[in-house]
Amino acid sequence: MTAVQVRDPSAVRVVVVDYGMGNLRSVAKIVSRTGADVRVGSEADNLDWATHVILPGVGAFHDAMQELGKRNLIEPLNRYAKDKGKPILGICLGMELLCKSSPEVKMTDGLAWIPATMVPFRKSAKLRVPHIGWNQLDMARPDPLMAGLDQGSFFYFVHSYYMACENPADVLARSSYGSEFVAVVRHENVMGTQFHPEKSQANGFRLLLNFVTEVS
Repeated sequence: MTAVQVRDPSAVRVVVVDYGMGNLRSVAKIVSRTGADVRVGSEADNLDWATHVILPGVGAFHDAMQELGKRNLIEPLNRYAKDKGKPILGICLGMELLCKSSPEVKMTDGLAWIPATMVPFRKSAKLRVPHIGWNQLDMARPDPLMAGLDQGSFFYFVHSYYMACENPADVLARSSYGSEFVAVVRHENVMGTQFHPEKSQANGFRLLLNFVTEVS
């Protein structure tokens, strides 16, 4: 893996995007432990201030996209992530919003920063949905976001849908629940974790520290 120069976290400005759906304070609290300057905000001006952005999320895809629209955040987020190419990390539902579309509630367009769509887990006698609990990661390829995390590291998941990527090169790690699914994704400067790093103890903190100090 190409060597990455680790930056001083005190020089990093992280915005946790508030659109009314997510564990905002818990995410911000964990990220602040990295030494970065952290804000929770819903104003476009925060994105101009930020060097890194985290898009958390808990709930339904359709509702989340509506809330981003109501708060006039879609255009500023597009400008930050796609026009300026700055690093952004989606967490759980926030990761799902990075894709093209999801059928949750009803077919809804996403931010379309990653060529992928969301697919529901199929309930069965052996498979309870949503998937809740600790699962191991199967690393697909090295990346600074995953630095220092071992093959088989455990993370905490809560989700009913999973991402189907068009390009396998966008997948950083997979996990398994009934069948294999995408757990960590990266397309250029846009990254996502299907699990909750803020609930994943030391491994989750390491991933967030990597996002702050090693990802650009």
